[in-house]
Amino acid sequence: MTVTERSYHHGNLRAALLDRAWDVVDAEGADALSLRQLARDLDVSHGASGRHFRDKQALLDAVAVLGFARLNAALADAVDTAGPFAGRFRAAGDAYVGFAVRHPSILRTMYSAKHHPAASPELVEVSHVAMPALVALFRAAQDAGELPPRPAEEAALVAFAAVHGVATLATDDLLDGVPWEDATAATIAAVWRGLASPPVG
Repeated sequence: MTVTERSYHHGNLRAALLDRAWDVVDAEGADALSLRQLARDLDVSHGASGRHFRDKQALLDAVAVLGFARLNAALADAVDTAGPFAGRFRAAGDAYVGFAVRHPSILRTMYSAKHHPAASPELVEVSHVAMPALVALFRAAQDAGELPPRPAEEAALVAFAAVHGVATLATDDLLDGVPWEDATAATIAAVWRGLASPPVG
């Protein structure tokens, strides 16, 4: 064991590998990730890295867990702000699209790893945090009289579809020069107007 390997203790090597993996996926995409290269980057043996991640998919799973944790934290901060629910929803939408624009490869890795047959229970759990929080936000808005009564789960699904759609257009450079902030604001305003309209029928 090298001096460098001995310097990683109490889980520090795992954290270092994960941090380096995040940087690689963020900059170059999941295809560029290699456990052997990460080990070389950190000056440790491949066997040392293998004790923490059995293969590349396990490492991608961990990157996805970290991505969802960071995204969920950003969304929670947005939702937990003071003020009208419309503004809180707008802040959450900005947080989601902003994360996607800053980390497009990470976001793609998050969703692909989530649907992988080997997805860990931890990943499955953390990937399902945001939607219930959005449902709770809309229910609270209904209770406060800012939105009319309607199934909150349906409202959350529509809202997520719209916001994720803007994020996809922004990261794929399909907004025809429109700043992602403007596209996000227009989409969120339109969704909120629709949700605030009295239900038909």
